[in-house]
Amino acid sequence: MDWLFLIEVVLAGIGGGGLYALAGLAFVIIYKATRVVNLAIGEMLMLGAYVFFAFAAGLKWPIPVAILAAVIVSGLLGGVIERLAIRPMLGESPISVFMVTVGLGSILVGVVELIWTADQRRLPEFIPDDPIFIGEAFISSKIFYSFLVALLLVAISLSVFRWWRGGVALRATATDQAAAYAMGINVPRVFSIAWMLAAALSAVAGIAVGAIGGISSSMGIFGLSVLVVVIVGGLDSVLGALLAGLMIGVLEALAGAYLGGEFKLLVTFLVLVAVLMLRPYGLFGTREIERL
Repeated sequence: MDWLFLIEVVLAGIGGGGLYALAGLAFVIIYKATRVVNLAIGEMLMLGAYVFFAFAAGLKWPIPVAILAAVIVSGLLGGVIERLAIRPMLGESPISVFMVTVGLGSILVGVVELIWTADQRRLPEFIPDDPIFIGEAFISSKIFYSFLVALLLVAISLSVFRWWRGGVALRATATDQAAAYAMGINVPRVFSIAWMLAAALSAVAGIAVGAIGGISSSMGIFGLSVLVVVIVGGLDSVLGALLAGLMIGVLEALAGAYLGGEFKLLVTFLVLVAVLMLRPYGLFGTREIERL
């Protein structure tokens, strides 16, 4: 066995898994705060990448300014989506809200294709392309730096949830909405904050994914793997999203390298089925016990 090749594949998988973890964190933030299963997470990621493309390639803004602007605009759009599409559905059945997010994903794809067409596009090159070696193992510089950014943002997000007042309010709302109301927390505002943070994180993930493989209106398929990640890790578990993201990333990389690219999604969903059969609430998800 070529051990060096295996190590390089695993490193690439860890790098890709970091982006899964970042997008998975965005999913978990929304679910923990609002109990909404957001199936449009891949399309939100795609929209963030296209907004960056508009600023960087269309308006020729400096890359750092374009990234910051894309994150801010995406966050604001997340707040608008929550206010116009999600908040009116409060109190409705979970499946109704779920279907709203399905429709939202289709709308976002339509908007992108209407403005930029369905053609694949390349983002401006902004990641250093110098070769990265860990020992003797080579890893793509785009994957390496994207993983570092994802790791940094995950650490910042966890710190925000732990120390920032809004983060504390978000955790309190996620634990018990009625108790949060009783303590004077503005729960609808917390819902908006959750969607804005999730959209901003999704935009960063979208820019990183786009920098690696280009952008297109079909980028939403990335959301399928993200959905698997959060289900495997546990819909309400930040730790689960992080660990499951890395695990799925490595498994997809190994399947692609040794079985062929067409087997990547197959292996991913086999893991999903196995986990659901053994632990329906995910590896780290909260097990809800109902009294009859």
